[in-house]
Amino acid sequence: MSKLGRVLVAMSGGIDSSVAAVMLHEQGYEVVGMTMKTWDYASSGGSKKETGCCSLDSINDARNIAVQLGFPHYIIDIREEFGDFVINHFTDEYMAGRTPNPCVLCNTHIKWDALLRRADQLGCDFIATGHYANIREENGRYVISKGLDENKDQSYALWGISQKSLARTIFPLGNLRKSEIRQMALDRGFTELVNKPESYEICFIPDNDYRGFLKRRIEGLEEQVAGGEFVLEDGTIVGTHEGYPFYTIGQRKGLGVALGFPAYVTRIEKENNRVILGNFEDLAKNAMTVGKLNMVKYDNLIDRPIPTITKVRYNDSGTEAIVEQEGDKMKVHFLHGVHAIAPGQAAVFYEGNDVVGGGWIETNYNLDYTLDVLPS
Repeated sequence: MSKLGRVLVAMSGGIDSSVAAVMLHEQGYEVVGMTMKTWDYASSGGSKKETGCCSLDSINDARNIAVQLGFPHYIIDIREEFGDFVINHFTDEYMAGRTPNPCVLCNTHIKWDALLRRADQLGCDFIATGHYANIREENGRYVISKGLDENKDQSYALWGISQKSLARTIFPLGNLRKSEIRQMALDRGFTELVNKPESYEICFIPDNDYRGFLKRRIEGLEEQVAGGEFVLEDGTIVGTHEGYPFYTIGQRKGLGVALGFPAYVTRIEKENNRVILGNFEDLAKNAMTVGKLNMVKYDNLIDRPIPTITKVRYNDSGTEAIVEQEGDKMKVHFLHGVHAIAPGQAAVFYEGNDVVGGGWIETNYNLDYTLDVLPS
């Protein structure tokens, strides 16, 4: 039995989670590998070959690492719970006129819960993943902060993990750069991992065609929603569209209307199947409401608004904003307009490199005044 304890490592078969398992093994932890089967590609009906974290190749790659290093490896089938929660939510959000973020939802509600349940069954003290993020204990709370490699930082996708779960979580890659991870794999003879292409699409939509996925998932969807109106901000009808679920806030390509200026989707009105179009400036909003909060660094921010850098999507560099908690919602006031704030996406609030908390964007709007500077 290791003095450091027993750790259950989520292994997707990719380079990051594999190196995380190797690192913990070399540090002296008693490692148990686990690969989660979240989705059956055959049932998605897509055109692309099975790749990514749920494919047989990836499961075998994870198992091979475990065999070489001499630690146990298990496969758990969580397709049912994943489908019921993540995929149903994904479909429901598009049908509600919002833009979902299934990866964040899966991390916080499926993967961590599934890992911790299995960790308990296997007598593991900790769980670990290959995310580029850091975690520390401070003032009685577990705080997530950005990974050292800014280009790979994944703290945005982790805001929803509970304090109870964070208390047992290890992120071995937090203080390493991707280049170092690759070198570590090469040094240990895992050249296949280094050459393996990384997957960036949603795992259950390997062909990246979410519209096709919705059509296959909801019988008769096209007939239900076809023929809605494209409308300008002033109410002018400028064309018809294929149906409101097939558009997202900020979308410019594939609209099929020529207006003499670059047109963007600025708003989606599910009730009357309308898609509102405008120019780039129309996309900018300086305020939003965020709900279903999970606070990380602080227990709450009621009656104490603070300055933050707030991100409204994964690849967003963030914008200065004041966040003010009112009950179970956060009012966010940006220093300047932010383009394409999409209800349904995650918003994450940062104080320096630390995750203050996050939630789901509910509404975006413009306040008729702006902040010149953020109060200190």
